[in-house]
Amino acid sequence: MSEEMSPVELKVARQIEYYFGNHNLLKDRFLKEQLQVDDGWVTLETMLKFNRLKSLTSDANVIVSALQKSTRGLLEISEDKTKIRRSPEKPLPELNDEYKDAVKHKSVYMKGFPLGTSLDEIQEWLNGKGNVENIQMRRDMERQFKGSVFVCFDTEESSKQFLERSDIKSFKDNEMLVLSRENYHAKKAQERKQHKAETKAKVKQDKEQQQKHVEEKDMDQLLEEHSGALLKFSGELEDVSREDFHDVFSGHGRIKWVDFTRGAKEGTLLFDGNAKEAFEKAKEANDGELKVKNNNVTWKLLEGEEEKEVLKKIIEAQQDSLSRSKGRGGRGKSGGRGRGGRKGKGGRDQGRTQYQGKKTKFDSDDEDAPVAPKRELEEADGPAAKVAKTENGS
Repeated sequence: MSEEMSPVELKVARQIEYYFGNHNLLKDRFLKEQLQVDDGWVTLETMLKFNRLKSLTSDANVIVSALQKSTRGLLEISEDKTKIRRSPEKPLPELNDEYKDAVKHKSVYMKGFPLGTSLDEIQEWLNGKGNVENIQMRRDMERQFKGSVFVCFDTEESSKQFLERSDIKSFKDNEMLVLSRENYHAKKAQERKQHKAETKAKVKQDKEQQQKHVEEKDMDQLLEEHSGALLKFSGELEDVSREDFHDVFSGHGRIKWVDFTRGAKEGTLLFDGNAKEAFEKAKEANDGELKVKNNNVTWKLLEGEEEKEVLKKIIEAQQDSLSRSKGRGGRGKSGGRGRGGRKGKGGRDQGRTQYQGKKTKFDSDDEDAPVAPKRELEEADGPAAKVAKTENGS
């Protein structure tokens, strides 16, 4: 643009050159139809019907003067100064991938403008900083300015020179982020990738916390259900096996789990029912003295916090044992025997006991049912939301 232009002429020339520029004319159906009427010529009377141009001037002479002073050479003025057209020497390009790629390489992304900034203010600030073809003010879904723009220059070289300027770091004391459009898209792609990873991690964390909450709830339920079912024993038990405890309590109470290792000096019995009742019945049946294979044994009914801690360890041990067994794809037990007891002992260990949530089975003679595979939660990546575009002159 020539320095001889008045502020109004500068705005008028810039606006009309936008109308006939590549960015607008490729998509402006009305103006393209007008070009077909008279070999590309459009009357100034028609041009003055465009709202933004009409807001700048209603005088055709101002338009003629502005275009005569313009150095871009995009437009021609008819001899009678009543019509204008795009110069035949600058034909309109095809709107194809090659054109879009060229636009991308000569465009710059800028962010940091106050939300109340107008297009005129941005144009004024960019004046003298390069030959600008188009300014796209980026807006949200409510059509509110987001504070960022895409600026397209006439050439890729012009955009590179603009990026090297030192006077584009701030706008009205606002710090500006200025990137080539390519670097902007690369930055956004990285941010989307990071956001996707963070979202996936958050979903996984929430799922784990939810599972933990369910397991804690199940554990509390199990602790409540088995309150009063634990009987602790201790003594010289070197020649004692788990089977011997089943023999001692046969007919007096059903043992669901024996927490004992051969050679140990103590252990715990988990009953299917009240441990005290089973103990009293077995003790009465043995003349008030309850031994195991003639070994003196000290018995203790567990209560309160000690009962909860021991029962929790037993439940967790059984859950781990069940998980390992399923991981091997088999029963994981020899002949149906294990810490939970033995099979077919006069009704002492018949049936199965199973709990919801994280499954816990105390009967070691049960077949391990196959577990349906869990399907990971997948995040469907949809296309990025389209940003409503507002171009120069809209």
